[in-house]
Amino acid sequence: MLLPRIITALVLLALLLPALFASTPLPFALLTLVMIAAGGWEWSRLNGRPGAPALAFGAALAAACGVCLYAVNAVGFALPAWCWWIVGGLWVLGGAQALKTGVAGWPTLPVGLRLLLGAVLLWAAWLALISARARGINFLLSAMCLVWMADIAAYIFGKLFGRRKLAPAISPGKSWEGALGGLFGVVVMAAVWVHGIDTHLPVDGPSLYQILVKRLGWLSLLAVVFLTAMSVVGDLFESLVKRAAGAKDSSQLLPGHGGVLDRVDALLPVLPLAMALSSL
Repeated sequence: MLLPRIITALVLLALLLPALFASTPLPFALLTLVMIAAGGWEWSRLNGRPGAPALAFGAALAAACGVCLYAVNAVGFALPAWCWWIVGGLWVLGGAQALKTGVAGWPTLPVGLRLLLGAVLLWAAWLALISARARGINFLLSAMCLVWMADIAAYIFGKLFGRRKLAPAISPGKSWEGALGGLFGVVVMAAVWVHGIDTHLPVDGPSLYQILVKRLGWLSLLAVVFLTAMSVVGDLFESLVKRAAGAKDSSQLLPGHGGVLDRVDALLPVLPLAMALSSL
């Protein structure tokens, strides 16, 4: 299992890094559009619409994203800040309600509503992704690394100190100690980013953390805590959907890693909320 995981990671890096550092944001937008379409296909399959309907759902999502990409490049379209706040509010309130009702509550929602919700969340996350890339590679990487650091540090702290389960009915492997360890890792990384990377390296623009510090002062710490907590919500929400569907992974598109949704679940709430908070 380790070898396929490593090979898949190397292939993804070989595709993503040249697209990310291209002279224009278009290659990165097109590559991630393909990935978000695959995520739409997975979402449909997890919510009772496999086969041709799932392919159609993924294609429709890609088409909607493609229209937005054309608008961004042709007329400079950009979502106003209040749109990011609406999506963020949907994640906060809807995520809390979903986790409260648990695995048994998710299938009680009409299939159409579940599909619509997934389409909105995936579309908004992709649009936030390319909007963040337009702000600068440093901004985008700082937001994405928040999720990655939270996940890595939570795994390490959970393995070393995990005792109390965070959400045993949804994701038995997660613990409160791991979640707090993930938060600690993110805070340390944010401090290094502001006082090291932003200050001493030739970056193409301010990071998410630098923007938050300049605009919110010490309240930026609360913003980082909030974003870290929402990355956990995104992870748990996808785990809830998978458990309700009786699936271990969202798909097997990425050997050793599962599916696209398994890799981007925590990014789905964090990217729109990062755009919202940076607009303050």
